Amino acid sequence: MRLTRRGFLAGAGALGASAIGPAGARPAVPNEPTPIEIAARPIEHFSVSDRERLTFGTLTFRSGLQLRSTFEGFGGFSGLWRNGEDIVALADNTQWLTARLVRTNQRLSGLADAMVAPVLGRDGKPLRRTRSYDTEALTIAAGVAYVGIERTQEVMRFEWGKEGVRARAQPVPVPPEAKRLPRNQGLEAIGVAPPKSPLAGALVVIAEQAGGLTTAPTRGFILSGPRKGAFDVARSGGFDVTDLAFLPSGEMLLLERRASFIGGFGARIRRISAEAIHADASVDGPIIFEADSGHQIDNMEGLAVHRDGGDTIVSMISDDNFSSWQRTVFLEFTLAA
Repeated sequence: MRLTRRGFLAGAGALGASAIGPAGARPAVPNEPTPIEIAARPIEHFSVSDRERLTFGTLTFRSGLQLRSTFEGFGGFSGLWRNGEDIVALADNTQWLTARLVRTNQRLSGLADAMVAPVLGRDGKPLRRTRSYDTEALTIAAGVAYVGIERTQEVMRFEWGKEGVRARAQPVPVPPEAKRLPRNQGLEAIGVAPPKSPLAGALVVIAEQAGGLTTAPTRGFILSGPRKGAFDVARSGGFDVTDLAFLPSGEMLLLERRASFIGGFGARIRRISAEAIHADASVDGPIIFEADSGHQIDNMEGLAVHRDGGDTIVSMISDDNFSSWQRTVFLEFTLAA
């Protein structure tokens, strides 16, 4: 039997219903924006065995944090956006986290001004009270936040620049094919193509899987712009797509995750050329980063890219499935020019 993310976690028996059950089985979300305290332990070395190593593929480790909180609903982060030291994370129990990264001696040392808030539906009520409770993907572009929702296979937009966490969901049309994706292996990755991309400004989503076979391609969808359409994304090695982020050049980074009883969690990133992404394409690209249980990773699900001076920074966050035996890990790397 192939071990999908939820199959692996459910089979392990340690998480119980909270990791895989309906919204009611997950930790409650406050009804209003609520400040919380987050304790952070700096991650000084990415490799467990080779503590001096900094370069991993084309990524150079900068710093990282292991995060925890006494707030019961903390965790489950499946989407990530970052602008400088400001971050927004999306939890899969329909919850926003906003915070500011803190540094000591130029390395990450904590989070400040942390706040959680419910993701709101069109009527202003928490989205968790609806069928659209499995929020898995996040991007923010030009003041608009876009959220991908698994199980119901929906995409919502929020006027983030104007209203922040109080913004209400507005549906984005998705093609009928997207609605037929596997219920627990649907829309996991979302991004807006930058101006230099052939898809400039287009909203792109990719499914975790599109079929039950380990090596079967998954499906991506260009949802807006003149080049709308569907495309295939190659899969290999038992990895599932968990997020995407566009580089300023228009290239796409794909974050992928693998889980097994023997090997634990694995993570990798593929780099996709800007010209490769179009309707009816079959998309693949070189692996530029790969990590396993010998590195400081967990269930890596959120990916963000931003510029810091002349450097391109790649950030990742893990989904701990609200489990005591997993971790919430935040990592940052510099991408080689």
